[in-house]
Amino acid sequence: QVRLVESGGGLVQAGGSLRLSCAASGNIFSINTVGWYRQAPGKPRDLVAGITGGGSTNYADSVKGRFTISNSRDNAKNAVNLQMNSLKPEDTAVYYCAAISSGSYRYPDYWGQGTQVTVSS
Repeated sequence: QVRLVESGGGLVQAGGSLRLSCAASGNIFSINTVGWYRQAPGKPRDLVAGITGGGSTNYADSVKGRFTISNSRDNAKNAVNLQMNSLKPEDTAVYYCAAISSGSYRYPDYWGQGTQVTVSS
């Protein structure tokens, strides 16, 4: 079992920045990829950015050049961070991180509880 806890969401004005963090614990050795997804009201949950254990990254076209995903191992804590710059109102959504053992972003194994990001115009 893998436990994921997101943090860092909030309210920000357009053009501002937020940094989301996803802390992972448990049987993380089964996980080779972590993705950040988002879901706005009435819309499907879509992949925003992903990163493999080797550091390969993947971004949705809508966030390329604005968002950066990275691995972090500080004080023996495993986390995946999402730095979000130049935020737009259309970035407003609940953001979820997911842990993946298959390598496919289509089939996450574990989900966090989500964190709300609201960008005001």
